[in-house]
Amino acid sequence: MGIDSRRASTGAATAALLLCFGTVGTAAAEEVPADDTAISADQTTDINDRQGWEDDTDQPVHERTPRRCDGPSTWYSITSKKAYHIPSWWNGTKYKDGPGGTMSVSVTKGGTISLEVGGSIEFSSNAIVAKAKAQVSTKITGSVTVTTGHTYTREIGKNKYGHLQYGSWGYKVNWKKYKSSGNGCNGIEIGHGTATLPTSETGWKYRETSS
Repeated sequence: MGIDSRRASTGAATAALLLCFGTVGTAAAEEVPADDTAISADQTTDINDRQGWEDDTDQPVHERTPRRCDGPSTWYSITSKKAYHIPSWWNGTKYKDGPGGTMSVSVTKGGTISLEVGGSIEFSSNAIVAKAKAQVSTKITGSVTVTTGHTYTREIGKNKYGHLQYGSWGYKVNWKKYKSSGNGCNGIEIGHGTATLPTSETGWKYRETSS
């Protein structure tokens, strides 16, 4: 084989190798997962009667040991959460009927369900909401407005009384506040507390009693 033939063969092999690398690179780029944090319109509509929604115990919210090298000298972390139906407190959103039969209800008076926060130290409700949105659910908000309407029908068990309560499918969380320790990036806990946080999802919660 002459020199020109060997050069042609080498060039073809190199081109094939580069083509192979290019194909692998394209496939890897296509396998990058899409962002799944966006909320579609149907996720923010009214939701009725989520069975088993509420938690009996605190569920830990996993986060690395709080550290802060740059940025504010104090910061927050959400340490645990409970799914919780936050009831609307005004008349026109709570009903009882029975025994047996069918309940057909609707919201007859609008209002606002707002967050409740308490703690052992001065705190920022806005900062706690922002942290909860990042760690727990993007649907968490400081308040949610309830409008009239949203009719719902539910069968009541035989010889039972049905209860329907409107509210927000929210969360109860525990939070901690930290400050820079002055020793590297570590943080020192300076306070803690709890918060009840509504979400943009609202609906009816149903339960039954014997009387």
